[in-house]
Amino acid sequence: MKQPWRGVVYRAHHPRWAFAPDSGEGAARFGGRFNPVGVPALYTALRLQGAWTEAQQAFPFKAQPMTMVAYQVDCADMVDLTDPAVQVAWGIAGADLACAWEDMADRGIEPPSWVLAKRLLAAGCAGILAPSFAAGAQAGDVNAIFWHWSPDPPHQVRVVDDLGRLPRDHTSWR
Repeated sequence: MKQPWRGVVYRAHHPRWAFAPDSGEGAARFGGRFNPVGVPALYTALRLQGAWTEAQQAFPFKAQPMTMVAYQVDCADMVDLTDPAVQVAWGIAGADLACAWEDMADRGIEPPSWVLAKRLLAAGCAGILAPSFAAGAQAGDVNAIFWHWSPDPPHQVRVVDDLGRLPRDHTSWR
């Protein structure tokens, strides 16, 4: 059920961190829907609009500046959790994907999506395709979340910056 996935994905970054577009350290520090605290993850979306929606969910009425980055992906060991047959095969309930993970974590309850992530990581999965649960997401919006990635295969998630426009370090900011 692990399979390769190839394509282009997008991520909207706070401009302050545009010099590290392939870092998963923020997710490791704070946790995310599909990564417990301490586990790095790179959250991306299959559509530009999806990346924007994911990044802006805390600011639904007041869009904040973002740096949009594209990534070329050629990643083995992915699991497509948008496929109901794959969910059944892995014994995954849709409610586990859509759980109120942040509220649960704040109350000291381990979210089912974290339990799932740990299980998939232990099975050697590099990442997942999952529906977007961001406020304002459109039906069919899909995210690609990576736990193992590098600029090279077999888990390639390579930043597209052919013209070198992204800053190289934090000194480009005040």
